[in-house]
Amino acid sequence: MPHVVVLGAGIGGIPMALEAKELLGDGVKVTIISDKEWFEFTPSNPWVAVNWRTQEQIKVDLPPMFKKRDIDFIPVAAKKVNPELNQVILDDDRVIDYDYLVIATGPKLDFAAIKGLGPAAYTDSVCTTGHSATAGDKWEDFVANPGPIVVGAVQGASCYGPAYEYALILDTELRKRKIRDQVPITFITAEPYIGHLGLDGVGDTKSLLESKLRDANINWITNCQVDEITENEIHVTELELNRDPIKHDPIAFKHAMLLPAFAGIDAVQGIEGLVNPKGFILTNEFQQNPTFKNVFGVGVCVAIPPIGKTAVPVGVPKTGYMIESMVTATAHNIEAMIAGKQPDSKPTLNALCLADFGDGGVAFIAKPQMPPRNLNWSGSGRWVHWAKVAFEKYFIRKIRKGQAEPIFEKYVMKAMGLVRLKKNK
Repeated sequence: MPHVVVLGAGIGGIPMALEAKELLGDGVKVTIISDKEWFEFTPSNPWVAVNWRTQEQIKVDLPPMFKKRDIDFIPVAAKKVNPELNQVILDDDRVIDYDYLVIATGPKLDFAAIKGLGPAAYTDSVCTTGHSATAGDKWEDFVANPGPIVVGAVQGASCYGPAYEYALILDTELRKRKIRDQVPITFITAEPYIGHLGLDGVGDTKSLLESKLRDANINWITNCQVDEITENEIHVTELELNRDPIKHDPIAFKHAMLLPAFAGIDAVQGIEGLVNPKGFILTNEFQQNPTFKNVFGVGVCVAIPPIGKTAVPVGVPKTGYMIESMVTATAHNIEAMIAGKQPDSKPTLNALCLADFGDGGVAFIAKPQMPPRNLNWSGSGRWVHWAKVAFEKYFIRKIRKGQAEPIFEKYVMKAMGLVRLKKNK
């Protein structure tokens, strides 16, 4: 019996395991390996950081769900992937053999790249629900004695939406508490301009997000390289192509949330032919690794080159809609290989994002993600906030039920309102 192993149980890994089992049937064994026993809905993390959600509200206990779907679940982290022997070695030294491996781990958070960065040092994070809960634990102390805030994404980051969300959610929260006037907010980003998002903008995201920050009285620095973070100051240099660096005065903060750069997880680092120098999984147009043909990659762990040249390193995001298309293509390609055929399914790689700002938001669709595009649209309004709230509930419910349908494609497009899209073409 062919054995499909999925490494990672997040927005990519869970749909991958469910879709593989549904498509391939009882004649194939599916095993999913994760470093934790639960799923957490990462897009809700900015809400957790200001106590609009609890950890429990956005978590799903995985063992019962996988048991119902006849999928083996191993809640032990992977220590090493050995693609030459078709094995995954776990932290408890168990060896899991596979016929097909799908790596869907998400990233390693590279806080160590900058001195003083991260929850173990001086800044908070919304990259994991645990990090966000830690920020939420400190939030009431902050509002009792407020001060300057810095929010942003450092050099090499490849996920920018949550930084904009968090900055503007903080603005909304502070206005509700009637203490916004006591809290100067600075937004710093590696992007060459506001609204670049690692995608060279989508539709009018530059004007939309500049306008949102300006309306919220949030100052910003683009092309920003973070040099060092001390207990209450961030040291930055502004870089632009063909211009001398600008060394800014240290930015004082009482609360800071900076998204780090990503890297591949330790279990795959340094495997020649499998990963690039940062540890991201190398894949071809079928999500298949070119060297190890029975290994596939989906989600944030996949290597995608940046768009264009920038003064400060800017990575490319992988949104849920894009990841979902990778999952579907991979499932069909494994099915083809089991049948003795060559892979022929390609992901659409479209980008879709709902960025909530607490009382409104910005949404965009890029089809395909890389320009030039067939569809290049962005819009804003209160409907974005309610669409994201509704989608959170819908997605978590589907995961609890173990349903493998294309959640983003079937729901989010409707939630964003295609009627609005047509009107704004």
